[in-house]
Amino acid sequence: MPSASLLPIIFVMLLTGLAGGVLAGMLGVGGGIIVVPVLEFALRYADVPVESRMHVAVATSLATIIPTSISSARAHYARGAVDMELARAWSVAVFTGAALGSLLAARASAFWLTAVFGGVALLVGLKMFFPLDHWRLASQTPRGPGGKLLGGSIGAVSATMGIGGGTLAVPVLTMTGEPIHRAVATASLFGLLISVPGTAVYLLANPALPLPAYTIGHVSLIGLLLIAPGSWLAAPYGARLAHAMSKRALSQAFGVFLLLVAARMIYRTLGTI
Repeated sequence: MPSASLLPIIFVMLLTGLAGGVLAGMLGVGGGIIVVPVLEFALRYADVPVESRMHVAVATSLATIIPTSISSARAHYARGAVDMELARAWSVAVFTGAALGSLLAARASAFWLTAVFGGVALLVGLKMFFPLDHWRLASQTPRGPGGKLLGGSIGAVSATMGIGGGTLAVPVLTMTGEPIHRAVATASLFGLLISVPGTAVYLLANPALPLPAYTIGHVSLIGLLLIAPGSWLAAPYGARLAHAMSKRALSQAFGVFLLLVAARMIYRTLGTI
C-alpha cells in the first residue's frame, strides 16, 4: 500500500495523464506540455535531486507520449485527417532531430532545460492566446530541403522539452497553409517520431546523480505507469472533440495555462543563476 503522503502525488499523476491525453487528441500537443511541469513539481516529493528533476520529467514525458501518440494518431488516421504525404516527407528529419535533441538535453544542465521550456512555452502561449490564425509564413507547407530543416528543428526542440511536437508543429503547419484539423492530426503522428528516439536516448543515459528505484536512465517507470494509461485512454476522446468544436476559446484557455507554466519555468531558471 502506498503511504498516505504519496497518495496526492499518485492522484496528480493519474489526472495529469487524463488531461494530457485529451489535449493530445484535441490539439495535437502531445500532452508533454502539461506532463513536464507537473511531473517536475511532483518529483520533489519523490527524493529526486533538484539537478535531475527536469531531466527525469522530460524523459518520462517522452516515454508517456509513445502510447498517447499511437492512440491519437490512430484516431485521426481513421478519420482520414493525417497528411501522409507530408508525414513521409518530414519523417526522417523529425526522427533524426529528436534523437540529436535528446542527446544534447541528456547532457545539458537543468538551467538550460528550464530556459528552453520556459521560452518556447511563452512564445507558443502568446500564439495560442491571441487571434493570430490569419498569420501566414507560406501558402503551402514545404516538402523539400526547407521542409526537412523545419521538421528536424521541430523534432530537436520538442525532444529537448519532452513534448510530442504538436506544440510547435501545429502553429508551424497552420502558418504554412495546412488546415487546423489536418495540422492537429499530422502533428499527432510526429509525436511518435519524436518520442521513440527521445525515450531510447534517455533510457540509455548515465545520470550523474543517483535517482530513486525503478528509474532506468532518466525514465521513471513509476511515473510512466501512472501517467501513460490515462493518456492512452483519453486521447481518442480528445480527437473526437477536435472534430466537433471550435478551438478559439479552448486555444485561449490553453494559452493562459502555457503563459503560467512559462512564468514558473523562467522564474526557476533565473533562480539558478
